[in-house]
Amino acid sequence: QVQLVESGGGLVQPGGSLRLSCAASGSILSINAMGWYRQAPGKQRELVAVIISGISTNYADSVKGRFTISRDNAKNTMYLQMNSLKPEDTAVYYCRLNGLSGTGTPLVSWGQGTQVTVSS
Repeated sequence: QVQLVESGGGLVQPGGSLRLSCAASGSILSINAMGWYRQAPGKQRELVAVIISGISTNYADSVKGRFTISRDNAKNTMYLQMNSLKPEDTAVYYCRLNGLSGTGTPLVSWGQGTQVTVSS
């Protein structure tokens, strides 16, 4: 069984910064990709950023230049540094992992989500 635990969310003023963390634990053979998604009230969940094989990154146009995704392979932990936050960044942020379980079967796991609220 694999667990993803997010942390770092909270209330911040417009223009401020937050750093989200997602720690993966359990029976994981390998990680192909990890990503951050968000879901605002009344909206569909959307991809924010993804890091593939711990190296290649992609971002939603709305966060390019403001958010940075990274991963500490030794700790199986992913981060999202969010700068210049805007009210429209308010959402529940989820992390997702794609890889192989300890038994070699395909693995997709989601975290429980962490709330980010950008408001003055």
